[in-house]
Amino acid sequence: MRKTIAISMLASFALGAVFVVASGWTAHGSNATLPYTDSDRIAEGAALYQSYCASCHGENLEGQPDWKLRDADGFLPAPPHDASGHTWHHDDALLMRIVRDGTEAIVGGSYKSNMQGYADLLSDAEIASILGYIKSTWPAEIQQIHNDINARKQP
Repeated sequence: MRKTIAISMLASFALGAVFVVASGWTAHGSNATLPYTDSDRIAEGAALYQSYCASCHGENLEGQPDWKLRDADGFLPAPPHDASGHTWHHDDALLMRIVRDGTEAIVGGSYKSNMQGYADLLSDAEIASILGYIKSTWPAEIQQIHNDINARKQP
């Protein structure tokens, strides 16, 4: 009986691991790279970006004017996600957390941000598609730098 239960549990674990690998992402981030070369995921990400992100970060990823200067209330405008911004300076797992949980939740303390978390609106796969779309727009050199950043973060 115990052997049957152990085999059943092992099979369930293996099936779950196959699903995680096949989906390319886990529920709370992973060492998997963003789907920036998958045309279907990029198209999905582009559409989601326009629906959820473009109103602040710009239709062309350009961000808001003076994005490095805090406003009168202490908030930073939305940064660009194109190559001129700093998105590519952060590894995939941190980018996922920022979009999922919001900047204030990640930075903590008295940090002020208008960037809400989207965990209640978007799945991790949808967030990864948005970030994959963003990454797909960066020049190859910046994509490689970002890949190197991710490689240094892996255990």
